[in-house]
Amino acid sequence: MSFFTKFFKNIVHKRKQDNSAGAKGQSKSYLNGTVTPCPSFSASSDAAALEKAIKAKGVDEDTIITLMVQRSNDQRQKIKEVYKQSTGKDLTDALKWALTGDLEDVVLALLMTPAQFDAHNIRKATKGLGTDEDVLVEILATRTNGEINEIKRTFKEVYKQDLEEVIKSETGGDFAQALLALLKATRDESVYVDDDRARRDATALFEAGENVKGTNVSVFIDILTSRSGPQLSRAFQKYSDISDTELPKALVMELKGDIEDCLIDIVKCAWSTPAFFAEKLHLSMKGAGTCEASLNRVLVSRSEVDLRKVAEEYRSMYGRSLQEAVAADTKGYYEKILVALCGPQ
Repeated sequence: MSFFTKFFKNIVHKRKQDNSAGAKGQSKSYLNGTVTPCPSFSASSDAAALEKAIKAKGVDEDTIITLMVQRSNDQRQKIKEVYKQSTGKDLTDALKWALTGDLEDVVLALLMTPAQFDAHNIRKATKGLGTDEDVLVEILATRTNGEINEIKRTFKEVYKQDLEEVIKSETGGDFAQALLALLKATRDESVYVDDDRARRDATALFEAGENVKGTNVSVFIDILTSRSGPQLSRAFQKYSDISDTELPKALVMELKGDIEDCLIDIVKCAWSTPAFFAEKLHLSMKGAGTCEASLNRVLVSRSEVDLRKVAEEYRSMYGRSLQEAVAADTKGYYEKILVALCGPQ
């Protein structure tokens, strides 16, 4: 929770602006993304260029990076189809053979559909010993209802398991309840804000937490996983009229462990999803070493959604550009593809 106070201090004042931007960001308009469709796109030309780059002596990484970053995900899927038709080979397999290390990981991520990439990351987070709770919350708390339904469908298709059953087996208690509530994909996505409902929700949250011995976590889960971001933001404002403690701080006081982290992340996303991801990126590069998996996951998944706004928030919160931070923490072709995904400074 070390960045909790700084997070809210930096982004709360931007709430009204983020409401409208977040609502528009639900559709694939590319306005806030750093990766956009190539206007002169030719799947056959790109497939041929990739085949040449793969067969080049030493592999032509520059061409591969350019074609991955300067094409939208929909266009990459068309390139994969044409490549298979023209060469008889799977493009993913061909690039696995040609590339290595972190660059390979990013390129293969860009070749997946968004639902495939999310399902892949959830699978990694739940497979083997232990569970990466942060990844589960990050994905499920920031995707639209339609995206969550597509993730569930893809997960079932690829891994032959119901995602709900995996969550039940890998998590437990209040944390599992919160994730399963998000997986229902029934969150209100309207931009309309109901003041009366906000007041009732604020009162219910106060009565379930500060004003009772113990904590009625189910009330927190029900409200925080079902209301829209703008509606929750208004409830947080109303909460300050009831209590001397702001709701985020009350959550820290009342909860602990995975459910605390989960619900606080939902609160952060309600205030500002771009700022939430800016913090994720900062933490992935903070201190010695780099969490490449987190860095890749955020940059790839937000590149066509809101990465432009994430970069703006990053500069506001941490005093330097996202591109500068990434360049300082990575090197070689890996640095080149990530900086390209971040867009122009």
